[in-house]
Amino acid sequence: MSPETKPDFLISPEGLRVDGRRPDELRPVELKVGVLKQADGSASIRQGKTYIIAAVYGPRELHPRHLTLNDRAYLRVEYRMATFSVPDRKRPAPSRREKEISMVIANALKPALFLEEFPKAVVDVFIQVIQADGGTRCAAINAASLALADAGIPMRSLIPAVAVGKADGQLIVDLGDEEDKYGQGDVPMAIIPTTEELTLLQQDGSFNREELQEAMQMGINACKYLHELQKESLRRAYVKKSPEDMDDEDDDEDDDDFDDDMETDLGEAELMEDE
Repeated sequence: MSPETKPDFLISPEGLRVDGRRPDELRPVELKVGVLKQADGSASIRQGKTYIIAAVYGPRELHPRHLTLNDRAYLRVEYRMATFSVPDRKRPAPSRREKEISMVIANALKPALFLEEFPKAVVDVFIQVIQADGGTRCAAINAASLALADAGIPMRSLIPAVAVGKADGQLIVDLGDEEDKYGQGDVPMAIIPTTEELTLLQQDGSFNREELQEAMQMGINACKYLHELQKESLRRAYVKKSPEDMDDEDDDEDDDDFDDDMETDLGEAELMEDE
């Protein structure tokens, strides 16, 4: 495989990023709920070229029992990257980075969950990165939050997450892979949108006070937009059909039954003619 080359610039003279986005523009986001029938709740996210699936099982009995919490459920998150999710094949064994991100995601989600409703139980969240192109921890939080809602886990709010970074001295929202690798730093964050309470805030790289304040405000605005996308994806998954739609379906079923009867009658008539 040919070695990856660093781009000449991350912000063009026209003020656009390497993928043509404006500094405050998110990558295209596609959210789906209920993508896995075997899980109690599931969701997927496509954010640019990043593709992640999250599945939730529980609440259920916790094993091993020494992890049991008497006053609340134990939230167990497993974030894993598929071996084919990155250009250079990843080793199948869990890495230290995957274990760290699993803990980060769990801590970001806990403030929104009523885990005290299920003492001594466990809620398992499994996150699989199918394709990685930057921003996987934030995208994983977005998908996991939807999967928890799909599983019926009581929540104060959905949790949206995004990273704000710095490239060529300019603040940018939702970093792609090249911006993540060659930029000057990033600030992943997650919030409870109604209160703007931060449930995740990390920093990598150097930001002065004014840059950090502006980055956080840009992140909050982006998270609120992502929150609207999350709510819309849940509406699409759980929209109730109107009585007119139900009547139309009944009419279609009646038409199908009539067609079946016609086929049966014709078949019997042909047999009688042969006799």
